[in-house]
Amino acid sequence: MTHQRIAAILLIASACAAAPAVAQDAIDPGLWKISTKVLLNGNPTPVEVKTRCITAEQAADVVKTFSPAFAVMNANCERDEPKFEGGKLSWRLVCKGQMDTDVSGEFNFSNPKHYTAVVVTKGWLAGQQVVNSSAAIEGEHAGACP
Repeated sequence: MTHQRIAAILLIASACAAAPAVAQDAIDPGLWKISTKVLLNGNPTPVEVKTRCITAEQAADVVKTFSPAFAVMNANCERDEPKFEGGKLSWRLVCKGQMDTDVSGEFNFSNPKHYTAVVVTKGWLAGQQVVNSSAAIEGEHAGACP
């Protein structure tokens, strides 16, 4: 697996882990349509559209739901405390290991049925930057979960 592919997987995993959570009423529970457009080292990838069922518990805690998972294999990671103010969530995760990574996310919950986000991932191998990518994410409430 190439280093770029590993970084892309890290980026996507971070974005997926970053689901809604902390403030009450930030988003509605239910089925969400999530569109993700990744720019990987300057090259756009096709837009990926998925659905996700968000429970009432997840919707009530957007910080937990949309902040990145903390475990990265063969790396020591440190996470800044997520900040949630005025409908905006921001976080940062820095990992040092076989491949050093710096991942940050900013989510804007414009209303209970819509959010946008940008997740930026940078990665270095042997001191050379091998990954510089960003994911533009848009979430739209699509109704009740099946």
